[in-house]
Amino acid sequence: MALILVTGASSGLGHDTAKALADDGHKMVVHVRNPARLTDAGDAARWKGVLLGDLTDLDEIHGVARQAAAYGRFDTVIHNAGVMRSPEAVTVNTIAPYVLTALMDKPGRLIYLSTSMHRTGSTDLSRLAAGTASYDDSKLWVTTLALALASRWKGTSSHAVDPGWVPTRMGGPGAPDDLTAGHQTQVWLTTHHDVTPHTGGYWHHHQTQEPHPAAQDERFQSRLVRALENHTGVPLD
Repeated sequence: MALILVTGASSGLGHDTAKALADDGHKMVVHVRNPARLTDAGDAARWKGVLLGDLTDLDEIHGVARQAAAYGRFDTVIHNAGVMRSPEAVTVNTIAPYVLTALMDKPGRLIYLSTSMHRTGSTDLSRLAAGTASYDDSKLWVTTLALALASRWKGTSSHAVDPGWVPTRMGGPGAPDDLTAGHQTQVWLTTHHDVTPHTGGYWHHHQTQEPHPAAQDERFQSRLVRALENHTGVPLD
């Protein structure tokens, strides 16, 4: 069975994804902001381990990476954690996945949570340093990161997933999409070996879609990686 990490797994899609994979027999390590977020009575026995850290804080992101190192190389890392409010959105949605990816051992599979709203994000990377990036910007950038990594490391596949607008705490009770379907693509990408494309897909409900053109533009991918390296001081090998 695989060793899998899911960030932002205290509730919502992250918890549903981790629980489904644990129920399939996989060894699950979950990240939550603090112990008080672990409210499901069955979780203590379900998880192999828990990583603690506030992903709005760069020092704590580094701390999460150090905690993850104790488990060795993960088969899959699912970067699920996300927030909508600015200015925290860019740190949680883009910077944290980047730093964790750069600092952790390269896994077999990387999965990054995106959204259809990434298509209205900006390619103005000056917003990263200025702290003025919107939620849409942060999701365009993490989608771009996912696709940039698709061919970077031999033995590691990388995908972005749009789970839909689902009725989680972040999505709100009026969200129109299917909550169950919201985590199934992540589980499928984690457990199946006959995925086409093998790497570099932008997925919605088991189907690939065309992302924002910038996400597939190698020049913008390179600019984004450089901007993240400069902003965080963490190089990407």
